[in-house]
Amino acid sequence: MRVTRCRREGERGRGPWPAVYAFATRAGVGRYRGGVNFHDLLRMLVERSASDLHLHAGLPPLARIHGKLTPVAETRVVPAFTEKLVDLMCDERQKRAFAAMHQVDLAYSVAGMGRFRVNLFRQRGSISAVLRIIGSDDSVLQLVNLPPETIAYFRDQEKGIVLVTGPTGSGKSTTLARIIDEINAVHAKMIVTIEDPIEYLHRSKRSAIVQREIGMDAVSFADALVAAMRQDPDVVMIGEIRDHATAAAALSAAQTGHLVFATMHTQDAARTINRMMELFPPHEREVARILFAESLVGIVSQRLLPRAGGSGRIAAMEILRGTLRIRDLVKDEERTGEVYDAIRDSRFDGMQLFDDHLAELYAQDAISYETAMHAATSAQQFKLAATQVDLERGRPTVTQWG
Repeated sequence: MRVTRCRREGERGRGPWPAVYAFATRAGVGRYRGGVNFHDLLRMLVERSASDLHLHAGLPPLARIHGKLTPVAETRVVPAFTEKLVDLMCDERQKRAFAAMHQVDLAYSVAGMGRFRVNLFRQRGSISAVLRIIGSDDSVLQLVNLPPETIAYFRDQEKGIVLVTGPTGSGKSTTLARIIDEINAVHAKMIVTIEDPIEYLHRSKRSAIVQREIGMDAVSFADALVAAMRQDPDVVMIGEIRDHATAAAALSAAQTGHLVFATMHTQDAARTINRMMELFPPHEREVARILFAESLVGIVSQRLLPRAGGSGRIAAMEILRGTLRIRDLVKDEERTGEVYDAIRDSRFDGMQLFDDHLAELYAQDAISYETAMHAATSAQQFKLAATQVDLERGRPTVTQWG
């Protein structure tokens, strides 16, 4: 099965794609000429800054470019092609897992191109594949737009827990990889990462780095985290906290003098605090809340938004630091909602609310007013901030033009 370039006589590729690509079901189809293999298609997507590739039988291949799904071929994917992907991408262990569970997560590498996070799964009797394109070189990590002072603050901590949160595809893994890379470059420490799958391949610089993959190197996040405590780590990075066992092990590690980084699928700092507590059974929450408050170094919540003019995406971020005031609020369940006010009052301490960062990006013309309004936590608060921006810049305010 090959990916072939489809070009009828007199037809030229349009838009961002140099040509239209199709999945041929057999060799020698008369109207197709020339051809590239599957890896050439992946290379084309990487060059076009696509973030994901969707391959579903019965649909044309779809690439997510600047947050939007775009067909990249006229011909529909056939079931025989996606079946071949299992043989191409999976080792024997992964094939057994796919046969048993009808889905599997894995990382797929192509020499000279990069790595891809892959989910293979069955739907409607056929196999589908979704590939997330992962840039694994240092230049990609430099695109993370966390303020340098925030990166340095997290990098130089000796113990505690840092959470990077946001929806799927918001760049959490890239942000964590950037912070780990900074620790690696500046400090001589032992770093253990636990991932599902491994995304960024770190080369040891001043630090020693051990990277373990769930399924291949460890059974679960919780088991790997418990084992990591016997591996003399200074820093532990957990791909995701999503259950009680992992949350409890992460807090224990932070309490015993380790610096722990992890991701969660939450929208902002206050929701992250609440979600962390919900992972514990009711009879453990009071103690867990105290331990979490004492361990909290910071929370970064981020979302990727389309840039104005359609030239890529940019991360809007909420940043919380574990100051004494923040820790007191976290300890008291009734006062968690006051975290927003505490962040707003602590801009000079390196904190920022998500909506305030939206206003900054709008002031820089990095994002449109419509994009910011759609993403805002409080539309009314952002509208007030945007109006102030327009007044300061001497242009019609949002209330004047709609």
